Amino acid sequence: MYTIDTTRAHTALGAIATLVVVSLVLMTVGFNPLFHKAEAANLTNLSDTLSDSDLGTPSNHRFQFVIPNGVLVGQTIQLNFPVGFTLPSGLDFNDMDVLDDSTEITLAASPAGAVWGVSTTTSTIVFTTSGSLVSSSSVILIEIGTNATTGSTGDTRIVNPVAGGSYELTVNGTMADSGQTRVAIIDDVLVTANVDTVFTFVISGVANGASVNGSATTTSTTTTATTLPFETLASNVSKVLAQDLAVTSNAINGFVVTVEQSQNLLSSTGADIDGFRNGLYNNTPVSWSSPTNSIPDERTWGHWGLTSEDDLNSNEFGTDLWVSASTTPRQVFQHATSSDGVTPNIGTTRVGYQAQITPLQEAGDDYTTTLTYIATPTF
Repeated sequence: MYTIDTTRAHTALGAIATLVVVSLVLMTVGFNPLFHKAEAANLTNLSDTLSDSDLGTPSNHRFQFVIPNGVLVGQTIQLNFPVGFTLPSGLDFNDMDVLDDSTEITLAASPAGAVWGVSTTTSTIVFTTSGSLVSSSSVILIEIGTNATTGSTGDTRIVNPVAGGSYELTVNGTMADSGQTRVAIIDDVLVTANVDTVFTFVISGVANGASVNGSATTTSTTTTATTLPFETLASNVSKVLAQDLAVTSNAINGFVVTVEQSQNLLSSTGADIDGFRNGLYNNTPVSWSSPTNSIPDERTWGHWGLTSEDDLNSNEFGTDLWVSASTTPRQVFQHATSSDGVTPNIGTTRVGYQAQITPLQEAGDDYTTTLTYIATPTF
């Protein structure tokens, strides 16, 4: 005959029931860690933009990514650079900016309060969070190099590998999430081109009756590219002639045109018509004035000079201002960049010449001189 111990059986059943109840209670109040463990995820929209992808060149970096699970206080965000990249010894928090959802984070060598700490090795940069957590799905922007301008402007950049190729960069740390991105290091592309030099200088005659730089005296005879015929000069009556100058040039620094005379207007008898005014050879533009006709001084018996409509040298010729013709080259036209041979004060101008004598000027039917224009491009 078998005897069953009902007391022990009841005790065992009671213990089992108690365990079931406790287990259910624990599960109900949330002590099961499986219900609250953050699951690691991949960083999204992860990228690193370089300011220069050339071989062995210092470059700024701009990391941007979304952190699905956020970052707890005291956890780290670590940037890992593959072999080939050089993180200089001087690279520190002053060369970095960090933004959390567009909010600037203050950085220092060590974390404290709301300040994140930054440490570096030869291949990593580690940011230790402090103060408050980084919310889930936050957008993190990290700038490294001279593009970091908050607080102080960065002065140290990471140096690219000397070998071209695709390099994987990893972002991880003690935070839950991590990710990888790639950058391409390539040789710069050298682009070359040639542009032929363009430079033309054209002198043109001006018809009689034309105006010159606002002078009340219009041109008296028609000129050509090679002749300025004053013809017969009458006492106490000034005569004006003109030529048009045109320059076409692609010289980067423009051009300058000067003019010089071989001598005074000279007759075969030895008589001459001196430079404006009264043989003093004024080089500073002034209003036209008649020769003074002083018997002891033949220089006052006749003179001649020139003007320009160009606005060179802060428009020194103004309106109806004149200087002497001279054996020293005198600037009459200039422009500081390319010119088209058409636009006034850029590609074209008009140069005027004026002569006047007194009754004492010696007779002669062969007063001559030669003008030489020199046009010089500046490349």
